[in-house]
Amino acid sequence: MGSALNNIACSLQRSGTWINSLIAALTLGGQQLFTSSTFRCPCQVGKNFYYGSAFLVIPALILLVAGYALRNQMWTISSDYCCRCAPPHRRVGLLERKLACLRFFSITGRALVAPLTWLVATLMTGTYYECAASEFVTVDHYPAFDNISADKREEILAGFPCSTSAPPDMILVRDEVALLHRFQSQMLGWILITLATIITLVSCCLMRCCSPLTSLQHCYWNNHLRNEKELFEQAAEQHSRLLIMQRLRKLFGFVPGNEDVKHIRIPSCQDWKDISVPSLLCMGDDLQGHYSFLGGQVDEAEESIPGGIELKP
Repeated sequence: MGSALNNIACSLQRSGTWINSLIAALTLGGQQLFTSSTFRCPCQVGKNFYYGSAFLVIPALILLVAGYALRNQMWTISSDYCCRCAPPHRRVGLLERKLACLRFFSITGRALVAPLTWLVATLMTGTYYECAASEFVTVDHYPAFDNISADKREEILAGFPCSTSAPPDMILVRDEVALLHRFQSQMLGWILITLATIITLVSCCLMRCCSPLTSLQHCYWNNHLRNEKELFEQAAEQHSRLLIMQRLRKLFGFVPGNEDVKHIRIPSCQDWKDISVPSLLCMGDDLQGHYSFLGGQVDEAEESIPGGIELKP
């Protein structure tokens, strides 16, 4: 039983379902906290719509941008397939472009989880919508508004979201308008949920139909990307540590952590000038690029260069 649960948990984590559920839960909690501690409808003519709309839309846009920015795959696609600033750029085939497009659509689907959750939660609550739509409700069929001027009517309607702003004879009208706004807001929320579900299903089907890979190849490709990233990071960390240790040994004459140090080297002024300018890119026709702030001049230095100090045991 425990093994089956572990397999299910690993499958959900690999498919992204667990991460998406966690993002949705955090968004719901943040929305409730944000509403209770920050939102206060101004209840003034000309301000309710902009205030309520800003709280409804702007956080969703911020979450969408953050969803793209926090995805490492997004920056990988941008640097590998979009950027042409660093010549010479490798040639990308048609198959590779199709796979990149599939990855971009997958990233977009995951980036939309948080903003859609925010919009659905706020529409189901109805607080922001009630504030934004308070000035546009039709109240001509209420006898209480027969002898009220248009300006005064707008002022009364703008004060409906604030329970203390409505006149005593308008309390019943205010409650009915609040129920109407709650109904409209929740209906928009259910429509958004339905559309998001249908679009997600259709998008997944289209992605699989238009994919140049079969289902087994797609599964293998996902595993390949995950293992490639993991092994590359391990190899890059080990390679960079060994390279830096080699350059530090040639610069200072010893490696950090070595207790048996018998010789140290005094870097010259030229050495300090060489390591002050970073060389981080493979540019031009260089067959071997330098990726260290230590520069490439130190590599040519010999440990026997004059200026070293012998340490006596």
